[in-house]
Parts: sequence; C-alpha cells; structure tokens
Amino acid sequence: MCKIQSMITSMSKIKILTLMIIFAVGATSCVSKKKLAQAEESHKQALEALNQKLDRCALEVDDYKKANQKCEQEKSVALNSVSLKDEQIALLKRQIEDAIQVRDKQVTQVGDLTVLTQSANDNIKQTLDQLEKKDKYIRLLQDAKTKADSINLALAVNLKSVLKEGLDDTDVEVKVDKTVVFVNLSDKMLFQSGSSNLTAKANDVLGKIATILESRPGMEVMVEGYTDNVPIKTDCIDDNWDLSVKRSTAVVKVLQNKFKIDPNKLIAAGRGQYNTLADNGTAEGRATNRRTRIIILPKLDQFYDLLNPANAGN
Repeated sequence: MCKIQSMITSMSKIKILTLMIIFAVGATSCVSKKKLAQAEESHKQALEALNQKLDRCALEVDDYKKANQKCEQEKSVALNSVSLKDEQIALLKRQIEDAIQVRDKQVTQVGDLTVLTQSANDNIKQTLDQLEKKDKYIRLLQDAKTKADSINLALAVNLKSVLKEGLDDTDVEVKVDKTVVFVNLSDKMLFQSGSSNLTAKANDVLGKIATILESRPGMEVMVEGYTDNVPIKTDCIDDNWDLSVKRSTAVVKVLQNKFKIDPNKLIAAGRGQYNTLADNGTAEGRATNRRTRIIILPKLDQFYDLLNPANAGN
C-alpha cells in the first residue's frame, strides 16, 4: 500500500511539471517549433511511461485485493476451524465425564460383586464343610455298622458252637439279621405241651446262652414267646396270648435267677399266635410256629457309642 501511495505522489509531480512546461512554452514565443515538437514528444513519452506505471500499480492493487480476499477467506476458515475445535473439545469433555460416570458405576458394581463373591465363597465353604461332616458321619455309620456286624457275627458263631452239642439242628436256629442276633428255640425243647413250665433240657440250653451273654455285658436280651393258632383254656392259662407271655417270662426268670443275668438287660414279650413262620393248617407248620425267640441286640447307648467320633478308632 505504501508503494501505491508513492506512485500516486510521483504522478502528481509529473502533472505539475507538465503544466509548467506548457506554461513556459506559451510564455516563450521565441521557442522554435522544433523544440516545441521535441517537448511534446518528451511529454508524450513521459505520459506513456506514467500510464504504464499506473497500469502496473492497478495490477498490483488488484493483486493486493486478491491476496487480502484470500487472507479473509483463510481467516474465516481458521475461525470456523477454531469453532469446530471448540465444539470437538466440548464433546470430548462430555464424553470424558460420561466415561468417568460409567467407570464410577462399574467400580461400585465391582465392589458389590466382590461382596457377593465373598458371600458366595462363604456359602460354598459352609456347604463343603457340611458335606465333609456328613461324609465323616457316613463313614462313621459304615464303620459302626461294620463293627456291630462283626460283633454280631462273632456272637452268632459262638452261640452255634456251644448250642450244637447234644441238640437237634431242627430245634435250634441261630442267625444274624441286620444289627441283631436271633436264636429260635423249638417249643418241644423248652416247654411241656400247653404249659409254661420249662423242661430239664431247657435249663441246659439256657445255661449255654447265659454263658455267652455274660461275655457280652453290653448286650440286651429280648425273649419272645410264640404259639400256634389252636385255642387253649386252662385253670392257669387264659389263651394263646397269655401262654406266650408266660413262656417268655419263664425264660427271663431263669436267666435272671439261676444264671444271674442282669435283669436290666432282659425283656419279656408275648406274640401270641401271630407273626407265624409257617402255615398253621398242618401239624408241621404249627410245630414250627410254636417257638421261643431270643433276640440279642446292642443297647442303644452302646450303639450310640459306636457312632461317637471319639470312639471311631476303638
């Protein structure tokens, strides 16, 4: 812009110079035409030069305008870019805030999950502890059953060994059923027909059984009396119920009084004509049903001792 102003100033000076020359030519009438022509030519050249300079200045002005317009456009673009950047920054700030909120929420959820996980782990541990205790108890039951079975088996073997001497196999039956030992004694070996009076042979048999019982102080003894279905009625016996009870009581009294078995371990029970082993329609069946059964079983407290973990290894 300074260059343009300088050019305009030069043009003004040329115009003034031209006027002075014209004035001088007009005032000096003695100047020859030749010199006037020369002056005009010189003036013409000066004007052409000035016009050329003016054209160049106009071109430069136009270039400066274009450059200024381009600068304005670039400035506008830059301002738009800055505005866009500001919007992007604001958007990024919002995204960061949202991300922080999500993170805080996730941290809270993780904390809750940690609490839940710890609680779940505690529940699992408790369940495993309970299962372990149940497993130990099951093993204890198995060990107790094995021990009880072993005791009963040994008891049955001993009973068979002492009872087989001098006795018919049909009169005595010894067997192990679950946790108890059964000794079935025939009616004809123990009692007189239709009576609760014991025979001499009965004392011998009961004495052998008492010997085994003395070696097993932890056992209880239940004596059950059974009859057939033939009705009975005497001065001493009312019916089969009465007969079965009196027979079982007679056996218990002998074990207590003669063989000194602790009465606290003895139980007498009458089963009458029920719980038969055979058909009462035949003589053989009725003979089978007339019997006395001695049941040898562990005391409840002794059985519970077997279930006590402190005694598991004994």
